[in-house]
Amino acid sequence: MLRIHFTAEDLARTRVAATIGVAAETYYSLEVLRGSLDHPHFRSWRSAVAGRMGADTRPLTSLLPVRGPGLDLLALMGEVPSLEHAVDNLLHAPSSRLRREFEGLDFHPRHLPWARRVSEGDRDARQELAEAVRACHRLTVEPYWHKVRSELVALSTRYANLMLEGGIDLLLRSLCAPLVRWRPPVLEAPYPRRTEVRLQGRGLIITPTVFATRAASFLWDPLDTAQPPRLAVPALRGPLTGVGLVEPDGASGQSLKSLLGRTRAAALRVTAEGCTTTELARRLNVSAAAASQHTTVLRNADLITTSRRGGSVLHLITPLGLALLTTGTMTEP
Repeated sequence: MLRIHFTAEDLARTRVAATIGVAAETYYSLEVLRGSLDHPHFRSWRSAVAGRMGADTRPLTSLLPVRGPGLDLLALMGEVPSLEHAVDNLLHAPSSRLRREFEGLDFHPRHLPWARRVSEGDRDARQELAEAVRACHRLTVEPYWHKVRSELVALSTRYANLMLEGGIDLLLRSLCAPLVRWRPPVLEAPYPRRTEVRLQGRGLIITPTVFATRAASFLWDPLDTAQPPRLAVPALRGPLTGVGLVEPDGASGQSLKSLLGRTRAAALRVTAEGCTTTELARRLNVSAAAASQHTTVLRNADLITTSRRGGSVLHLITPLGLALLTTGTMTEP
């Protein structure tokens, strides 16, 4: 049983986030793939993915520990929904941080030399690991991301609306009921072991997660105790199936292009994955200035949001943008 103790300060600082980041989702997808639990939501996905892992993914899959906790890619690569942004964070992570992340992890003996190279900050090893993250993402996450992104946004929006309607109390009472129970001032959830958590004024970040097999997972960074921990809750409401982010066809695709124009419609599709202005320009094969103009129009129409993350500007699709992307038409709210 997991029991999270809240103070008044914790309740005031609790918030909702839309994603734990594409890197963490990729790593958790590997844990689900390796796990023995036959979760119905992942049955079809596992059948499609399991036989396709190869040498290009091994630098990451070999770092899955034999037992106990795994690598914290959320801490190493950030919560960003853009894979290239996450990879850039990994390539520039301090070597001291890498060493501390690898301490105490129970790797298979034959993988220890490789783990040691990565943890010691070897430049080639770090680049090889980054390429493996890309390869794993292409297999396990990317073909499904367009579909699940809409579920992540929808659930995080629902949680945010619950907070507006009834405050944090209503949100906590609505989390994955009846498995998760809010008994003020303690939130209880099924867990592999008895765990008592006192937030100590940091609050809690509640995050919908795709690759979740439990009603709730508690995530925290022991190397950064000032940051609030996270409670990851499952976002999927049905089996994980689907194909990659593709051009809409038929009437909806033509309606979208007619409404926005071909390039701007393509820009909206790219923001469903999360992207920086530089990434958008590269994907659209336009200048950075042109990409910026497109995002300005989409943002003014409430189809995307833009926020600054470090030195980059990150663009994300909104629920309205997702609805437009799916149907090809605009509807009044």
